[in-house]
Amino acid sequence: MTFELPVVTENATSGSCGSAASGADFVPTQRLPQWLRRDLPKGNFNNFTAGLLEELKLETVCDNAKCPNRMECYSQKTATFMILGNVCTRPCGFCAVSRGKPEALELDEPDRVAEAAYRLGLKHVVITSVTRDDLPDGGAEHFYETVLAVRAKTQATIEVLTPDFIKNKAGLDRVVEAAPEVFNHNMETVPRLYRRVRGPKSDYNWTLELLKRVQELNPSIKTKSGLMLGLSETRDELLQCLADLRTFGCDFLTLGQYLQPGQRYLPVVRYVPPEEFEELGEIALKMGFEKVASGPFVRSSYHAREMTQ
Repeated sequence: MTFELPVVTENATSGSCGSAASGADFVPTQRLPQWLRRDLPKGNFNNFTAGLLEELKLETVCDNAKCPNRMECYSQKTATFMILGNVCTRPCGFCAVSRGKPEALELDEPDRVAEAAYRLGLKHVVITSVTRDDLPDGGAEHFYETVLAVRAKTQATIEVLTPDFIKNKAGLDRVVEAAPEVFNHNMETVPRLYRRVRGPKSDYNWTLELLKRVQELNPSIKTKSGLMLGLSETRDELLQCLADLRTFGCDFLTLGQYLQPGQRYLPVVRYVPPEEFEELGEIALKMGFEKVASGPFVRSSYHAREMTQ
């Protein structure tokens, strides 16, 4: 049995994301290709995972970002935990996570994440978050406490997938102090599209410097980044972006297909075929990335443990 992701055929200038969803570069593709149809995942743990998350009142990026891999991951008793609430302070043009005024932090959340990781039997735990520009430290202390709580409860390796902590080196440094095995921060797209996709506060060079600073502070931490393809980036722009990531010491790379999560988000300009993803992955390895995951359904935390082995 297979299922097909929904196709959105809105005009490229419609929606409510302001300049992020407008412009001639963003011309929507009308038909979903065959390779984006998937078999329903096997396994009987989907309900177990969902029930545990509900019991412990935890958020996941799987649900909030409408990840196409959610059923597969839940059926394998894994999920990417999303801390700091479920409301983001950034209006990114691609992300389905709600944006607006966040609620107060839940101080017991680190312990609940650790309990879920323990009961799921996770060997590799991925912790991400919404962006919290309303907090002086951007939520860094909460990240720190969550990493330590998971480490105390499990024997798992830990990966953080953080916001950009824009102009907040102290916040970034605090997360690095927790010494996760992998520090992931997504580039998302090429410089020409950066602010239109990621919002006006984002900064391409800051993202590169962030990854460099992590390694300067703790060389034992592996750095990781990912990009979405299909937003009108050219091949030359993409390869230059990968070269920039390697120049700044990025170890791991993910490349995946952008899929429009709803009508008010940026439309897909192009569906990249699987063979092109495979070719780009081979190029990235030749450029010096230690581990690369490249494919239409690849996401930044998809099969993340495999990169640590």
